[in-house]
Amino acid sequence: MRFALAVLAILLAWINPPVAASAGGVPILLYHRFGPVVADSMTITTPVFESHLKYLSENGYRVIALRDLMGMYFGKGIPSDSRYVALVADDAHISVYTTAFPLLKKYNVPMTLFVYPSAVSNASYAMTWDQLRELKSTGLFDFQSHTYWHPNFNKERARLAPAEFEKLVHMQFTKSREKLEKEMGVTVDLLAWPFGIFDPWLMAKAAEAGYAAAFTIERHAVTRDDLPMALPRFLLTDKDRGKAFEAILNASHIVAKREGKNGQNN
Repeated sequence: MRFALAVLAILLAWINPPVAASAGGVPILLYHRFGPVVADSMTITTPVFESHLKYLSENGYRVIALRDLMGMYFGKGIPSDSRYVALVADDAHISVYTTAFPLLKKYNVPMTLFVYPSAVSNASYAMTWDQLRELKSTGLFDFQSHTYWHPNFNKERARLAPAEFEKLVHMQFTKSREKLEKEMGVTVDLLAWPFGIFDPWLMAKAAEAGYAAAFTIERHAVTRDDLPMALPRFLLTDKDRGKAFEAILNASHIVAKREGKNGQNN
């Protein structure tokens, strides 16, 4: 019964998305990989990443931990005059350790990593558990779930029988959280949707699995009017530099009437 009510509530919110209030929002800036050159569409070059951190530092922005932003979201709300920003990175790519980590220490700003544990200490492109623990020891990093092996839920739903798909989804949500909590000694209750794919059924299953909030790749700032299981993030590329980066931050403080959600197509 509780699950059925959760599905109904999410469906109603999905069909009738809220209109945003006049207060400003907080941008969550999403990174993936870092390096000296653009190796793919999700690589941010080292100079561009440092330019982001420098701009935030020199222009009155306060980079806060995602956990602190969630405290505002679920608590008293986000101050209308805030200049808060949160930084996150998906996938636990090795370049977070080799390239982003020194700059985050230099500017003393926190970052939340959404990790899919199957790659850690296994894939050559991913960090090891020891490297993740080293990041944790600085106090600048938090670690949350990106499912267990980063599945494409649209493809898996088409491939599997309904019962098998439900079993897969449950495993992806629970095994990731359990592994991260065991290895990292952290509380895992936030989820980043792989490929930005989500729908009311998946949102309800994530809530049932113990997640308090989940994150998309919809490009706008977080406000209290966003659904907790569909919170937006700005997926950044190397082109988001200079005026383009400034525009993201400026737009985050001008919240207009929201359009309908279409996260399944991201």
